[in-house]
Amino acid sequence: MCMVEGIEMYVARLGDGYIVKRMPDTGSHHAPDCPSYEPPAEFSGLGQVLGSAITEDPATGETTLNLDFPLTKMPGRSTIPPTGGEGDSVSSTGTKLSLRGLLHYLWDQAELTRWHPGFVGKRTWATVRRHLLHAAEHKLARGDALRARLYVPEPFFIEERDANNARRLAQWQSAVPAPGKEQQLMLLICEVKEIVPARYGFKAIVKHLPDQAFAIDEQLYRRLGRRFESELALWGASDDIRMVMIATFGVSSAGVPAIHELSLMPVTRQWLPVEDGFEKQLLDKLVGESRAFVKGLHYNLGKKDRIASAALTDCEGSAPMLFIVPAGFDEAVPVYETGQPSWIWCRSSESMPSFPPPRTNSHRAAPTHAERATWPAHAG
Repeated sequence: MCMVEGIEMYVARLGDGYIVKRMPDTGSHHAPDCPSYEPPAEFSGLGQVLGSAITEDPATGETTLNLDFPLTKMPGRSTIPPTGGEGDSVSSTGTKLSLRGLLHYLWDQAELTRWHPGFVGKRTWATVRRHLLHAAEHKLARGDALRARLYVPEPFFIEERDANNARRLAQWQSAVPAPGKEQQLMLLICEVKEIVPARYGFKAIVKHLPDQAFAIDEQLYRRLGRRFESELALWGASDDIRMVMIATFGVSSAGVPAIHELSLMPVTRQWLPVEDGFEKQLLDKLVGESRAFVKGLHYNLGKKDRIASAALTDCEGSAPMLFIVPAGFDEAVPVYETGQPSWIWCRSSESMPSFPPPRTNSHRAAPTHAERATWPAHAG
């Protein structure tokens, strides 16, 4: 057990087997270096949506997600969904997940926000894909299984091209329009290679899918540059930044996939999400110093909402919360009643401070990435 007194957990069925799972909303009760640990929800955007937009039923092991975007094609043009706190009155209440909120939730559930020195060189797209698809299991959205709606490109190998394309086309059949019925949309999570003008309109070219681009209409393309200006600027300025996209898309009767709504998320080479260049500096230093941590995400919250950028999980005792205070803001961080220690970087007035020191000896050896790959999210 990660704590001497033990923590209540439950047995869940997974396929033909059973696992020990943590109880809902108890991740912060576990030791920081326990696989079931997660920072207190109030330190990230998770606190706003947990229990309202995200509800877990221990009796069934299923999680219901309340979404604020459609999964069917409605009349009208494609749109970029507003992000919570930036004009989106629905998602800002926390009762529904925005498209970005869903991406952040799946990234969290897939444990892709976690980092340990043992992961160096082992977090490939194949690993990211496997964890994302696993995270989507036992999740319900608009009454349907989320996993059936989710397409994540398989790693591309020339010798497997035909087989990959056949599996892709078979999965996409559900998104082809049927006469007299609303078109069912699918969800795409991928790494973007480029978004460029096409012979007609615009297109998104994604990694690991060289045979098929995704159509984007002109209105969506124009709004893309305005809505995600800072994310695109970070991507363009840093060669070691990847761009992850989540989108809803349909497939025309001619077999052409077209994006309806999308959201972008820059990530580091280790697939850790970053909001801006300052968070990139923070994560680069943490990875460079071989620290273990969990990255915080905004979910529906706007960029001006203050969250912990990360939680250090290799320190003695409670995990310190790492805050970056933007220029022009009060240097104080939000006050929480959890008793969590804090590390604060006032970026306008000082260089980055030293991190709290790691423990000298852990009572538990950190799991390897290969071991983690066999565990479901929240396994004990």
